[in-house]
Amino acid sequence: MIFAQTGTENTTATVELVVKTAREKGIKQIVIASTAGTVGKAFLPYAREFHIVCVGHAYYFRPETPNTMSDETQQELRDGGIHLFFGSHVLSGVERGLSSKMQGVYPAELMAHTLRMFGAGTKVGVECAVMALDAGLIQPGPTISVGGTGRGADTAIILSPASASRILDTKIHEILCKPGFY
Repeated sequence: MIFAQTGTENTTATVELVVKTAREKGIKQIVIASTAGTVGKAFLPYAREFHIVCVGHAYYFRPETPNTMSDETQQELRDGGIHLFFGSHVLSGVERGLSSKMQGVYPAELMAHTLRMFGAGTKVGVECAVMALDAGLIQPGPTISVGGTGRGADTAIILSPASASRILDTKIHEILCKPGFY
């Protein structure tokens, strides 16, 4: 599915496609990116059927606030059966800190920019699945990962993530949906 534009207006269709595909293909692991928790809440009705991990921003990603997801939303997602992870982004983290100060180009950032050629949500989907695997929140094997462009969910991919130390072993099997760029 190719969306005409990016953004939150695609979230419902993305969630429906992810759930339908997961059921059809027997995939039990779903990783979602959600900074404020809105996309996480969209997956709450399916948290008892699937193993869902919500990856948010690392604490102090924005220096003025400890976390972009409120404590109340975190509790609502946990109570609903969604597992949460907050940590450094595997495709930026330390390297972004260095490149912004040193004006250099670094391998993880090259990988991130290459994945963005398919759309920002593809980069986010790969990154979040690797982070969830590294944290022990998912098992190796087929996973559906959901990302977005700015706000909302507009991208879903089926992949088999590898740990960050073996990230080049990650395999993207299928792109379920993404925005078109015409």
